[in-house]
This record gives sequence, structure tokens and C-alpha cells, in this order.
Amino acid sequence: MKEEHLTILRRHMVEVIGITADLTSQELGKDALDARVMEVMGRVPRHEFVPTELVPMAYENSPLPIGFDKTISQPFIVAVMMDLLNVQPDSSVLEVGTGLGYQVAILAELAREVWSVEIVEELATEAERRLRRMGYVNFTIRVGDGSKGWPEHAPFDRIIVAAASAHVPAALIEQLSPGGRLVMPIGPSEGQRLTVIEKDDAGQIHTRDLMPVRFTTLETM
Repeated sequence: MKEEHLTILRRHMVEVIGITADLTSQELGKDALDARVMEVMGRVPRHEFVPTELVPMAYENSPLPIGFDKTISQPFIVAVMMDLLNVQPDSSVLEVGTGLGYQVAILAELAREVWSVEIVEELATEAERRLRRMGYVNFTIRVGDGSKGWPEHAPFDRIIVAAASAHVPAALIEQLSPGGRLVMPIGPSEGQRLTVIEKDDAGQIHTRDLMPVRFTTLETM
């Protein structure tokens, strides 16, 4: 598939994200997602972060398998999570669940630095290769148990978790900066809700649920 065809498909993907956001505005509490997020979604080549045989499907608004029983998330959900995360140019972000690096690329465009933890070594290695080949430098990936965060580089202004858990891991709450925000799916496999967790300046935790989602379960060691 030619690059110009992929560019057109990526533009259509962003249009679908915008339409879907409008249709779910009641759940989201807004009619449109952050313009900065939408611009980055339209720039980052999702086809670079899927297996070669799935490149023709890279811009469909659906999750895709990337091996090891993992998936690259649906583009609309990625955009919603980025919007909710409210990443700032000076933010230090922790991502749990690197996959093949798509969200790292988006976060690297939005934030000052990205720290990403992946439990599957093969995925972490491949994500590093793809991201470096594309010229990204403001990120670091390590293999490990993402539920434990990355204490050596804490606290983090923002934390995003691309897998579901029955509750927010305590280590992630501890590693969130005062004034920080964490976005992840919470709940059992049949009842997950996309959830925003905020820590105020006094260290108090505030939680709000937004919409039903379906993610793979957060693996721990």
C-alpha cells in the first residue's frame, strides 16, 4: 500500500474519531476532543505499529492483534484516553503497557518525557526499534511489571494504563504527583469502565467513571 493511500486512510480515521466523539458526547461530557490530541492522531502513522500483514487495516477504528494475546487499542479509545489525560508539553508521563509503541509515539509528541513499562520482552524490544527508527528520543522503555510503576523516575504528572484491573494499583497512586492525573480501565472483564483518577494538591484522590470499555487484563509478575 502506498504512503499517500495510508495518509488518506489516517485522515479518514481522524474524521471517524471526531464523529464518534460527537455521538458519545453525553458520556464524554464534551462535543469534541482536544484539538492538539486530534492533530497528533492525524500525524502519527499507526501502520508503523502493527504487524506487517495488518497494515491495510491499520486505520480502521478497531483494536488489532499485535501478538502475545495483546492488542493495539481502538483509535477512538486512544484519542479519548489522551484527551482525558490532558498531557502538557512539560509533563512527565508513565505509560503501562507499551505494546508495539503506538501510544508512546503519541505521548512523545505531547509530553516532555515518556517512561513506558511492558511485561512482554519481545514487544518492548520491537517497540524500541520502531520508535528509534522513526526518530523519537524523549522516551524510555523497560521490561517489567507495570502495576509497580517505575519508582526511580517518580513522581509522574500523568499516568496512563492500557490494560484493565479490578482496582488502581497502589504503587501507581503513590507515584502520581499532587495535581496529577491517571487514566485507566477499571473493573472485571464484563464491567470495565474508563476511569479518571486525580490527586489534588493535598494528596486526596478523586475518581470519576466515564464509559464502558473492553481491555485485556493487566498482567503482573
